[in-house]
Amino acid sequence: MLQRRHLLHGAAAAAAASLGLPALAQTGDRRIVLGQSAPLTGAAAQLGLQFQRGARLAFERSNARGGVAGAQIELRTLDDGYEPERCKANTTKLIKDGVFALFGYIGTPTSLAALPLASEADVPFFAPFTGAQALREPFNRNVFHVRASYFDETARIVNQLASTGFKRIAVFHQNDSYGQAGLAGVKRAMEPLSLLPVAVATVERNSVDVEAALKTLLAAQPDAVIQVSAYRSCAAFIRGARKAGYGGQFYNVSFVGTQALADELGPDARGVVVSQVMPYPFAPVGALAGEYLQALAATGADAKPDYSSMEGYVAARVLLEGLRRGGTGRESFVAGLEGMRDVDLGGFRVDFGARKHTGSSFVELTILGADGRVRR
Repeated sequence: MLQRRHLLHGAAAAAAASLGLPALAQTGDRRIVLGQSAPLTGAAAQLGLQFQRGARLAFERSNARGGVAGAQIELRTLDDGYEPERCKANTTKLIKDGVFALFGYIGTPTSLAALPLASEADVPFFAPFTGAQALREPFNRNVFHVRASYFDETARIVNQLASTGFKRIAVFHQNDSYGQAGLAGVKRAMEPLSLLPVAVATVERNSVDVEAALKTLLAAQPDAVIQVSAYRSCAAFIRGARKAGYGGQFYNVSFVGTQALADELGPDARGVVVSQVMPYPFAPVGALAGEYLQALAATGADAKPDYSSMEGYVAARVLLEGLRRGGTGRESFVAGLEGMRDVDLGGFRVDFGARKHTGSSFVELTILGADGRVRR
């Protein structure tokens, strides 16, 4: 009997190898294991917690309906505190443990630390929560993006500012690859308008020490400040600027964490603009948003919609659709995603291709109210 079990296990492993699957994804209980490194603690914790929450809603919905080809989805998340070295260590462990794919990594510096490991191991790297161009170019067949890029977001912001006559634009950004990606996007969008930022200042990752940045940017008297950082540092800057009497506009890219920023600011959130790359999550404006809200409501009365959890939900839905179309082997999964040409998920369109692994360029601007609500 023991010998027979070994033979069966070996046959299953061989079958998994022929399909491009890690053995872990073909265990007896038919699991497809996804690995995620994300901040669950620290200054960016709400980004990781909310994204994970939304993804689990979609995976649990799928599992309750029998899974994908009879396989249940399991999401394993390790905390990296939004620090690249911790993310790198987490990724090494997840790959060693044989996960099917890496999913929903949070942030540019952490994703950049993980990407070489994923590439070396030939593991799909799916739906990182970042719009940085460095993760999109050069093309990598294992990397798929569900969200629009920071170039898309900053172009929308700059063009909106220019259309209202605001030309004195300053940039407050995180002092790392994420902040540099946003700054590059702003400069790229300003160049055709023959404009340059009137001032640029930085804040360290996971820090709220914004005094030097406030001094630099307020001295330039900008009409507006474009912020490219996480919610706590952006909130600290906005509070400090308003306390100093600054009356200009604040714009943020989506990674800031919209609801987390609103919660941090309280009444000071009034008038802050945030670009969004996901469907509006606070009302059933489309079938996908309605599905998300229904799944969220089923978890309990204290459940609140949020753009970050919506992004996790959308990313999980796209991954599930790729598995449904392609199958549960790595190569077939990639092929399944590449076959998703202009697919409408119910108010959010995804368009991949053999050489096109960015599924969406959708961007819209929203504004925060003093009551913490997000309005389109």
